Amino acid sequence: MDSNQHRVIGFWRGWSIAVGCAIGSGIFMMPTLLAPYGLLGFSGWLVAGAGSILVALTMARLVIRIPKTGGPYVYVNEGLGNFAGFIIAWTYWVSCISAIAGISIAFVGYLGFFLPQIIASQVHSLLVSLLLIWIIVFLNIKSLENSSKFQLVTTLLKLLPLIFIILLGAANFNTANLPELNPSNLHPISLIATVTTLVMWSFIGIETATVPAENVINPQKTIPKVLIASVLTILILYILVSIAIAVLVPANELINSSAPFALAATKVLGVTGGTIISIGALISTLGSLNANTLTAGNLSLAAARDGLLPAKFVILNKNGTPLFSYLLTGSFVSILLILNYTKGVVNAFIFMAMLSTLSTLIAYSFCAIAEFKFARVDINNSQRNNAMLISCGTFFYAFFAIWGAGIEMIFYSFILILIGMPIYLLKK
Repeated sequence: MDSNQHRVIGFWRGWSIAVGCAIGSGIFMMPTLLAPYGLLGFSGWLVAGAGSILVALTMARLVIRIPKTGGPYVYVNEGLGNFAGFIIAWTYWVSCISAIAGISIAFVGYLGFFLPQIIASQVHSLLVSLLLIWIIVFLNIKSLENSSKFQLVTTLLKLLPLIFIILLGAANFNTANLPELNPSNLHPISLIATVTTLVMWSFIGIETATVPAENVINPQKTIPKVLIASVLTILILYILVSIAIAVLVPANELINSSAPFALAATKVLGVTGGTIISIGALISTLGSLNANTLTAGNLSLAAARDGLLPAKFVILNKNGTPLFSYLLTGSFVSILLILNYTKGVVNAFIFMAMLSTLSTLIAYSFCAIAEFKFARVDINNSQRNNAMLISCGTFFYAFFAIWGAGIEMIFYSFILILIGMPIYLLKK
């Protein structure tokens, strides 16, 4: 069989997976979260952006070494062994599953702007969420090419509301709305640490471009370009959007807003502005949903190839997609959604959703260790020394962000790892 038969992802489709996954529903709340920290809060974008560039550079080197499907899992598995590989496969897969469930709920919430009767009923909300999930799952089962085309279109469309807000801010620039430098009582170093932990959530997802490596055209050249371009795209957009909203909405109003983008647009264009932003939020969540589904399917395929999951996960359908893996992903997401809409277990689901980001940070730190180990045995030259330095920087950035998440979150991530241990022991 031609090894290039299913290589349908080029630079722009790869870029759309990374950008589409990272720009989800999180950015639409970030201006409110940063408002209490004043102008100094913008420093978080720079620190998190610099850290994400380190992550991208580390991932770029790893994909050149190991151009296989599986992303962070396959790098850790080959660099640090099966046990470490399983921990990353398990935690990262759960990260994708909980993200898919959470994003589908966010989609339904935005849809309620146009159809209030949906969010007025728990049953209707659940049914719409489930329908949405399975449409996306079957899109990925049907064809990777169609899925990647869909991803490119939704990513391009989701950029429109961000650009729209930037243009509104430029046209209605009011410096009187800008906040104080540091209205909080925090020491500047503590403040920067806090806001970095907040905004780095908005960068999580860039690594998804590495996961479908075997479906990428010339992955060793394409994926590194995709990673760097994605981080720079996201960083520039986020900074400009934050400035635009800060000059459109006074800080005291921003702090109390549950929809800062809609508030900013409404300030200039009234209800029409809010409608445009709500449509943009729907498209944004849809693209992020598809990117996470694509990632979850390919991740379990990679783990099964290495004997860490049953052989069923390896079987591809006639379209070259892992049918069983996608069906299981859809089933687990459906279970999480049903649990979420059952009042007694809402808190349990919230913890699962919060663990999504922390699980990704664990993957970053393990990947950094794997790259350091690979680099140590490379030919001793400046390139090798740079690789070791970058991997150390990536590890400390991930460690810093994990520390910023708090003891409680770290404890629950440890519990999550323990839950997966019986699966590893049974399979081995």
